[in-house]
Amino acid sequence: MKILLLGANGQLGCELARHTGLLNTHHLIALTRTQLDISDLKQVQLAYETHQPDLVINAAAYTQVDLAEKEAALAHNINAIGAANLASTCQQLQIPLIHFSTDYIFNGEKQTPYTETDEASPLGVYGKTKWEGEQLVRQLCEKHIILRISWVFGQYGHNFVKTILRLAREKTESKVVFDQRGAPTPTTSIADAVFAMIQHITPSASFWGTYHFCGTPDVSWYEFTQKIIEIAQDLDTLMIQRVLPITTEEYPTPAKRPKQGLLSCKKITDTFGIQSADWISPLTTLIQHQCHEKIHT
Repeated sequence: MKILLLGANGQLGCELARHTGLLNTHHLIALTRTQLDISDLKQVQLAYETHQPDLVINAAAYTQVDLAEKEAALAHNINAIGAANLASTCQQLQIPLIHFSTDYIFNGEKQTPYTETDEASPLGVYGKTKWEGEQLVRQLCEKHIILRISWVFGQYGHNFVKTILRLAREKTESKVVFDQRGAPTPTTSIADAVFAMIQHITPSASFWGTYHFCGTPDVSWYEFTQKIIEIAQDLDTLMIQRVLPITTEEYPTPAKRPKQGLLSCKKITDTFGIQSADWISPLTTLIQHQCHEKIHT
């Protein structure tokens, strides 16, 4: 298939653009935001006309959770209007669309993992605009897969792992929230899952809809930090001596975050045979890469 990948310079887009399976099996056209602004319908239509894809993967998103509280219009344009532009054009040309969403569409009050049919109730602008985007994709494009993911980390772009590594090199003490729980998910595993789903796409496919995919085991941000430092201290020179657990209330942020963002992956396993991703091995690989990169810069 000829696949059009959007948001190719983002954390997940970079990973997808370099995925060996996608590159070896399909014709992948990867566009960055500067090459295609998905909030501009005319640009979207021209890109489809120029490249004539068989499948579109939308990895373009506004993901700065706190800054979105100030930049609500920009977040809406990318996460909602952009998604609508892609979906409506896909429907017009009968092209399937894979679109990414987030656990932040939920309020985090549920005590067990969220399923695909649980009610959305986002707490902040980021979650609200991603939920809007989901709804528009469903309304406008019949052949769609919405893949909700959580606590994403990888080699490219900015993420929690890289922030903790930087702080561990610079400070002796760090305070991290212990009462927010989720599932770290490696971009490498997400790319593998997308590749696996693509192999099932045929003209008669009927599995369109919403799916959850995340890592295992689940942890708090505090526990995740401890694991990052545990791995890194054998590979790097760290200043960090103590990590202190604090409550969400002790660490106020512009955007409210769900206390519990666990996602049930039963549906994606039952439909495609895709299992939850173990994140510890990819985390180790990422930290090794970061430490090696630091040594050689």
